[in-house]
Amino acid sequence: MRAMLITNPKATSTSRRSRDLLVRALSGDLDLVVAETARRGHATELARRAAEEGFSTVIALGGDGTVNEAVNGLLAEGPSPDLPALAVLPIGSANVFARALGLPSDVIAATRMVLRALRAGRHRTVGLGTAVHPGGTERYFTFCAGVGFDAEVVREVERRRGAGAKADPSLYVRTAVRHFFSGTDRRSPALTLEVPGRPPKEGLFLAFISNTAPWTFLGPLPVNPSPKANFSRGLDLFGMRTLGTAPTLGALARMLVPRTVPVQGPDLLNVHDAAEITLRAERPVAFQLDGDYLGAQQSITFRSVPKAIRIVI
Repeated sequence: MRAMLITNPKATSTSRRSRDLLVRALSGDLDLVVAETARRGHATELARRAAEEGFSTVIALGGDGTVNEAVNGLLAEGPSPDLPALAVLPIGSANVFARALGLPSDVIAATRMVLRALRAGRHRTVGLGTAVHPGGTERYFTFCAGVGFDAEVVREVERRRGAGAKADPSLYVRTAVRHFFSGTDRRSPALTLEVPGRPPKEGLFLAFISNTAPWTFLGPLPVNPSPKANFSRGLDLFGMRTLGTAPTLGALARMLVPRTVPVQGPDLLNVHDAAEITLRAERPVAFQLDGDYLGAQQSITFRSVPKAIRIVI
């Protein structure tokens, strides 16, 4: 079985020694090619090459950013049953996609699980989402997208990481609190929500688009605004029409409580199982996919892609 291991040497919780141990474990069962990423977007190029050269499996060893790039490389020409299957070995700071798939956060335990699945030929086909903005190319996401405040926080965290800060839950919390009180616009909502067949909804400050639940993790705690989101359904959306301190803290508190229904309230919006969602803005608004900041946009259309990719699990 020919497999390409795409590894991100800059992932949060990795070391050369641990990567070497994983390579030895995988090489016992696979005809393994190891490819290290050297820059942003490199995992996309490597995964695309693996698809073109007929590899049976691509293994992404890294965080959610590495997984997202690998997915976009595999699906560069669109979904196909002939594409390599994707295996995920989590060594990032959040590993939301891996945890949503049921993989353990410990990379050694996850490797054992993936090897058992490879030996048994077990795969799961999951749906993904795509995001398209005017003048831009289509990009897949595995678990979430965000427009507005959360994307601004991702942008600020990336800046701090570039300055040497360690990516951990406390960095996101500190950055979010600081940006909420002194960085974001809490007075003038810019977003309008459009779903085919429904009247538009104006006045949104932020929107989370979920392809699965939970939306993300705060350390060990799942953050779950849209608990009905599922890999086998369309996209879910959670939006806020206020960034007042009390309603925002109240919504966040309810996201952290185990629940089976979306977080609801007079200033909150929910969409479930949508094939398409468009967000338009009066001014450029921050935009992120799978925790990767992608700039500011004024119009983004999100679409559900059923049965998009095979996952080794």
